[in-house]
Amino acid sequence: MSFAATCTALGAQRPCLETGTPIRETRDVDRLAARERLGIPPGGRVLLMFGGSQAVRRFNAAVAEALPRLVERIHLIHVTGDEGYALALATRERLPVELRSRYRPEPFLRDQMLTALAAADLVVGRAGSSTLAEVTAMGLPMVVVPYPHAGGHQRANAAGLAEAGAARLVEDEAFDAAALLGAATILDDPATHAAMAAASRALGRPAAADAVATILVALAERRPLPDAATVERIARGARA
Repeated sequence: MSFAATCTALGAQRPCLETGTPIRETRDVDRLAARERLGIPPGGRVLLMFGGSQAVRRFNAAVAEALPRLVERIHLIHVTGDEGYALALATRERLPVELRSRYRPEPFLRDQMLTALAAADLVVGRAGSSTLAEVTAMGLPMVVVPYPHAGGHQRANAAGLAEAGAARLVEDEAFDAAALLGAATILDDPATHAAMAAASRALGRPAAADAVATILVALAERRPLPDAATVERIARGARA
């Protein structure tokens, strides 16, 4: 299972093993190289904001209003979607020339998403399982805004992250420019940021795919399944 709470929700009678969600390889991503690639200066604080494929308009509207105040303090990498990209470029052009480099709008990141995650200090985003898996694998604090029209599962995902101390949860209807500026204050408080990062890292399962593969091979070979402690060790990146 991706989440321990899933076992409880399903009322599983047999052993239920938490593997985490399989994701692309994150363990060899170099933070300094990522920042150089994105032109982030040493010491720059970076907020990465993306909303997945659904409902990015609320995020884009918050950025458009908060951007002048935001870039005075931090660097923002903002995934806008196709529809929001032209507005984001126009908004950047209205910034003072010396601050424009602090705002990097992108319609999509695709192959550069891991680079952006590696460069980031804080993520604002939705609560899909793959998003949370990559954010925690990288040990990043998050302000999570669950998409409200997905059967409620994103809110459950977000609540688990918030309860662990790795994220702050903001409901979709409450997310606006003020909420975005409030999110950025996490970067002003090193103790809070460090505590959230540690909680995120504790949830991370960067080698979830290895854990799933280990279970499947055991099933195929009709061997006993690994126990929960072994699965967790593998999912965290240790060798089987």
